[in-house]
Amino acid sequence: MLSSAPSPYPAPVGGASLLLTFKGPRNTILIIGSDVLAASRAFAALEAGMEVAILTRGLVCDELRWRADQGQVNLTDWDILPSASTSLLASAPDTKADAESLSAFLAENPSISLVCITIHTADTPALARICHAHNVPVNVTDLPALCDFSFAATHRFVDPSTGGQSALQVGVTTNGEGCRLAGRVKREIVSALPKDVAAAVRQIGKLRRFAKNTDDEVEECEEGEDSSAATPNRPVPGWRNSAAESKDESSRRRMKWVAQVSEYWPIPRLASMSEDDMKLILSGDSPQTASSYSIQSPDESSLHNLTLFPPTKKGRILLVGSGPGHPSLLTIATHNALTKYADLVLSDKLVPAAVLALIPETVEVRIARKFPGNAEGAQSEMMDAAVEAARRGLTVVRLKQGDPVVYGRAGEEVLFFRAHGFEPLVIPGVSSALAAPIFAGIPVTQRGVAESVVVCTGVGRQGKEVKLPGYERSRTVLILMGVARIAQVVGAMIRNDSGSGEGLQSGEGRREGRPYPRNTPIAIIERGSMPDQRVVASTLGDICEALDSAGEQRPPGMMVVGWAVLALQGTGDTSVLEEGEERDEERIRKWLGGGRWVTREGIDQGWAEV
Repeated sequence: MLSSAPSPYPAPVGGASLLLTFKGPRNTILIIGSDVLAASRAFAALEAGMEVAILTRGLVCDELRWRADQGQVNLTDWDILPSASTSLLASAPDTKADAESLSAFLAENPSISLVCITIHTADTPALARICHAHNVPVNVTDLPALCDFSFAATHRFVDPSTGGQSALQVGVTTNGEGCRLAGRVKREIVSALPKDVAAAVRQIGKLRRFAKNTDDEVEECEEGEDSSAATPNRPVPGWRNSAAESKDESSRRRMKWVAQVSEYWPIPRLASMSEDDMKLILSGDSPQTASSYSIQSPDESSLHNLTLFPPTKKGRILLVGSGPGHPSLLTIATHNALTKYADLVLSDKLVPAAVLALIPETVEVRIARKFPGNAEGAQSEMMDAAVEAARRGLTVVRLKQGDPVVYGRAGEEVLFFRAHGFEPLVIPGVSSALAAPIFAGIPVTQRGVAESVVVCTGVGRQGKEVKLPGYERSRTVLILMGVARIAQVVGAMIRNDSGSGEGLQSGEGRREGRPYPRNTPIAIIERGSMPDQRVVASTLGDICEALDSAGEQRPPGMMVVGWAVLALQGTGDTSVLEEGEERDEERIRKWLGGGRWVTREGIDQGWAEV
């Protein structure tokens, strides 16, 4: 029995698609339909520079009508075509008449290279056959058996440095096996790529144009970074400035160097190339200094005799949230920023030592010198220090407690750094506004007790008073940065139940809405999530005295105001909204055990094992 010799080439396996890209004014796409999907197909074709013709009957979606008014697409009413019927929307279609109309239309418009049908009628198969007869590829929505091509799940990247659409696109197809899954795969690919990949494409395009557009009017070389070669590592002949070079040799050398840079330089480095870098790459002149991006062999006969020395790396600034305090609540991104990437950490003073202890000893740590009267000066000092260090090429971690944008002044720092040439990366943190109540056993929302939650501050900029929200029985109010002024905060919230009006006179100007009953529950949570956490719980009427009795305050602290404070204490109370105010005094007595306040120290022991 004779055995066949193994094939020297791979055997084709069906089921795949030939992925192509269509561009340019030489191509026209005909879209039969006028719905939102037709508008989406038209927009994609317009971005590819194609002419778009729409063949429709009846209602036209707003977007297509607008694009037609703008001259972007050409709308043609099916009824004006020769031999047209009303069959596209009719219950008794005249398939032959409409097929003849489409055939005549395609014959009169030979520039049509693609047809897309987004409508579903009895005519649809006949229309697809007409396209096949004219050798025009057709796509029919949701009828893959009639399709010659399909639309991939696509994404066009935005260039972050310009804010505009870039030349980079990705497309994913499952070849009809799972359209929804294709969209998900596309999203995951997009999220996994570096943020500056679009800028890298832009800079490589500029480098490529520099390589072609020289004083020597040479034709584009047939080999470049887009050639069909499987590797960019084809021999790069040794070259010296003193060597005579023909136009063709110069063109080939420059384009091969573009290919080398595209393949081996890190994406961020490509994105940050300056014109001087590009000219240096193409000229072959390189400063004789070492670089981690150098592509150079000590052997002069190397096939890769190309030396590329980029300038000193640009520093960066990370605005990082450290969470409420417990190290276990650091996000992976924050942990990596502190332990792997930081050259300098500029920390707010309230970030606990347990978090700072994670920072390697080789990393410099500076603590903000914030104290009453110097908050603005300390803030400016930290921002200036971050810019100065970043200019030296360092990675600066600006470390803040909780989440950096929840009363963390991150916004003004973003604008400051941007104005000085650095776009900071903001890394969210677990906000103490939500985490600290959980450590205290308080749900900020709870069915039957609290249907909404408001986060606000107890003190405004430079110590100014702020307006607090009025009382809503079904709402939890979280007040940050107000414990040191608790008397003023409480005075702004409560009413005087004796009827004297004293509470209203002192607080009404600082409150928007109804006053709070004096028996409204409140909890003060200090150093939330830390081993020395303390919770002082009482009513608005008694909380100031309760806090005084607890001794020295433990900043940072926050206030939780509302009936959610007692919802999960003991056996729980989740009937606050159902039963109304009649039982409020009884539930307060049960919650406080007959006293006026309760104080709890520490956190659940289970956190020691997490």
